[in-house]
Amino acid sequence: MQIGSAVWTGLTVMTMLLLAQLDMGCCGMTLNSIPLHPASLRPLRTSVGASLQRHKRNWVWNQFFVLEEYTGDDPLYVGKLHSDVDKGEGKVKYVLNGEGASSIFTIDENTGDIHATKRLDREEQPYYTLRAQARDRATNLPVEPESEFVIKVQDINDNEPKFLDGPYNAQVPEMSPVGTSVVEVKATDADDPTYGNSARVVYSILEGQPYFSVEPKTGIVRTALPNMDREARDQYLLVIQAKDMVGQMGGLSGTTSVTVTLTDVNDNPPQSYQFAVPESLPVASVVAKIKALDSDIGPNAEMDYRIIEGDGLGVFRVVPDKDTQEGVIILQKNLDFEKKSSYTLKIEASNRNIDPRFLSQGPFSDTAMVRLTVENVDEPPIFSPLSKMVVSEAAKVGTIIGTVSALDPDSTNSPIRYSIDRNTDLERFFNIESTTGVISTAKPLDREANAVHNITILAIESLDPSQVGKGAALITVMDINDNAPVFAIEYETILCESAGPGQVIETISAVDKDEPPSGHRFVFSLTAETAGNMNFTLRDNKDNTASILTKRGGFQRREQAMYRLPVLIVDSGTPALSSTNTLSIRVCDCDLDGTPQSCGTEAFMLSAGLSTGALIAILACIIILLVLVLLIVTMRRRKKEPLILDEDRDVRENIVRYDDEGGGEEDTEAFDMVALRNLNAVRDSKARRDVTPEVPTLYCSRPPPYKITPDNGIFREFIWDRLKDADVDPSAPPYDSLQTYAFEGSGSVAESLSSLDSLSTDSEQNYDYLSDWGPRFRKLADLYGHSDSNI
Repeated sequence: MQIGSAVWTGLTVMTMLLLAQLDMGCCGMTLNSIPLHPASLRPLRTSVGASLQRHKRNWVWNQFFVLEEYTGDDPLYVGKLHSDVDKGEGKVKYVLNGEGASSIFTIDENTGDIHATKRLDREEQPYYTLRAQARDRATNLPVEPESEFVIKVQDINDNEPKFLDGPYNAQVPEMSPVGTSVVEVKATDADDPTYGNSARVVYSILEGQPYFSVEPKTGIVRTALPNMDREARDQYLLVIQAKDMVGQMGGLSGTTSVTVTLTDVNDNPPQSYQFAVPESLPVASVVAKIKALDSDIGPNAEMDYRIIEGDGLGVFRVVPDKDTQEGVIILQKNLDFEKKSSYTLKIEASNRNIDPRFLSQGPFSDTAMVRLTVENVDEPPIFSPLSKMVVSEAAKVGTIIGTVSALDPDSTNSPIRYSIDRNTDLERFFNIESTTGVISTAKPLDREANAVHNITILAIESLDPSQVGKGAALITVMDINDNAPVFAIEYETILCESAGPGQVIETISAVDKDEPPSGHRFVFSLTAETAGNMNFTLRDNKDNTASILTKRGGFQRREQAMYRLPVLIVDSGTPALSSTNTLSIRVCDCDLDGTPQSCGTEAFMLSAGLSTGALIAILACIIILLVLVLLIVTMRRRKKEPLILDEDRDVRENIVRYDDEGGGEEDTEAFDMVALRNLNAVRDSKARRDVTPEVPTLYCSRPPPYKITPDNGIFREFIWDRLKDADVDPSAPPYDSLQTYAFEGSGSVAESLSSLDSLSTDSEQNYDYLSDWGPRFRKLADLYGHSDSNI
């Protein structure tokens, strides 16, 4: 070994002792400090007074510290190993063994540089013990003994304080003095307590002032106000925070809750009122009435009431009843049994009219404690906060997606049954287990059809099915590559006959219904069958587009008017999907600017199977159909309007009222009354006089007179004849109508005595004999007798 020397100033005696120990045969060294200046990597020499001679140590390296949670992209440099045997000629290589060698720490076998390749966590492992050795590169034999060293993971503040015993419950007697100890909270921090302030915690109170305080260093919670009355308020909820970095900005924090209950002491006389209040009582309702006793009468007994203390301030108010002098307690806000089940009020009653002469005998007031207990009303179940659920599009039927939970807020704590509101899941994609609330798939999902499902979950109390709670579950369907790419649009590619070789005639792109996280990447190519065609080629532009180019010139639409080019499109999904899309290219005659003037339309149509003669035949058929339609419309317009034009004039359903005066004898000229009654009257088929018939009268012959038949046959024959007349009458309404006839039989020996027969123009009967019947028939003789002598 060689002996060297160097001058070091400022070294302590401890340093010399350390060097002396090294002289005694130590072959390696680790410095407990930050990495030294590169000058310290050279062989050490010392001179303090006289030169100290020692064997030169074989190894020189820095003390190694690695910062935890390093997030850089490059490996983290840890330190450098160097042996004095290494003269820089490349004959020595460095080997690293031990904890994390190769998997976490790597060494450059040429330079001895150590790097960390993974992010380290001090809380998982605070240090690593490794062994280093220098070997001859040619023989792989050790040139130095193996030496052990430690790489220590340096802590950063990456853990917040945690209250392992929280939340806390504590009790303290009411009316306790200020500073009374209530409970001690303790937070722990997983960071290194020996390094920096990462694990130094201070405590503070976030909620609970001004009633309580907490000591910053010890975490002891103490009372901060005197005379806290349990009857006014018996429970307090505190929120305590623990923050590391001694509470400085940038420190991490954790919180816990402390529920403090005031225990009772005997500080009230046995005078109070107890009332029960239904939870569902509406606002402004009377809750209770109290009355203070006063021996006076009249105005001297009038009282005022007011609430002076209690946890019901703002929830209740008290007003006096002028007639009874009672204090009426009225509800001001809605009650909730689950939030607060009881209220305590301290009410004061005082005389309204006080006589100054007796003030010394006062006070003229008294107080009473009123305790109001809220009666529970059954309420529907309440859901726990629902988290967003995620399911893969490829999930099989029955795959569990997540779980929902609901509780009965009432004291009965009824079991809950779950179901899905099918109005929010019409296609029944999901099922839910009725007792556990586990949601699973019931049908295959398609993200492209519906990416998000917002379903309503019903929670029903088993003991009271009328109590139903509702919660919303948001289910997101994650995409898989299950759709092949296709053309973005339907391309109509035009190829000019004047196009030359290598000309871009179309730029195509693709779309895919899938949505990969890294975006789409499409690859375009021609199919294997058309890759060697002599007309067109394809160039992938590497930007999800491709260009279609001509391979030759001299395209003629007379030779071929349409080309179909299959294009293969492949996406970048896993697994990759592809589709073949056909690009139609039409050959056109273009002007100098490349604008198409005429294309191979006729050739395209002929290739589709329709000839010119077929088109002419189709056109002729269409024209003939149009002519027939016009003729039918014209004939219908020439027909007369129907008898009844308006449904409102339907005689079957409406009564038409006229205020006109009757025409007397003129009415008989409009209607032939004889035809209604006389069997032997001429039964000519007559058209209605109020409307013009559409066709001429069909029957003009005179039917024979009715025969005298036994029983009711004469009436039957009369009705059938009238029915036939109505059936053949073209002016009759086109629907069933009520026909009314007045008919007189012909069975009398004296025949008919109806005067209607005299109205008939065909009647030749002589009534002169009436004048011979006496004065009773003289009037009839004057009416129906012959009066030719008077003409």
